[in-house]
Amino acid sequence: MFKKIGLLIFLGFNLVAFWYLITPTPEVPDLPHSVKSTEEGDTVQIPNVAGYFTDQNRQQVMSFYSQVYRSPLLIHLNHPPERAKIIFKDTMQSYYLEEFVIPFKESLFVNGYEWENDVFTKPDKRAANKLLVGNQVFKAKITTRVFPTSVPKRLFSFFGTEVAIIYALYVAKSVVFSKRS
Repeated sequence: MFKKIGLLIFLGFNLVAFWYLITPTPEVPDLPHSVKSTEEGDTVQIPNVAGYFTDQNRQQVMSFYSQVYRSPLLIHLNHPPERAKIIFKDTMQSYYLEEFVIPFKESLFVNGYEWENDVFTKPDKRAANKLLVGNQVFKAKITTRVFPTSVPKRLFSFFGTEVAIIYALYVAKSVVFSKRS
């Protein structure tokens, strides 16, 4: 009886996981109240990258993207800004780098550069880094990069992980019971 209940729970969990994995991730819209960048590296040169010039602060930007990725399993990570050179390009300026992860589905990296807060430039020299687009000065440049996965890859990685965990538990159980004998 307990095995049947366990099997039903296992099948129910896998059914919910399957549904979760096949549902599409949200489309990431353009950052509101901003000007979309047409600079090299912000359009088609790097896959799934978009750049925006804005006067929004970090909290406003992160709030917007957390609303886009409304998932009960959402993981929000804060990375050192130096990592932006790996995620985007080696000449990327960065003040902050955050990541939104929907497990087994997708990651969105959000890089923010605020020229007035540039820790790598002395305060009296920061004006040289102003973000000027047309005749307008912006406080920040936000660059996003989405790392999507296909449904078959999602299914393979999730169920492969599940099989590995079950196998590890089986081996651990065998080791524990063999030591008791």
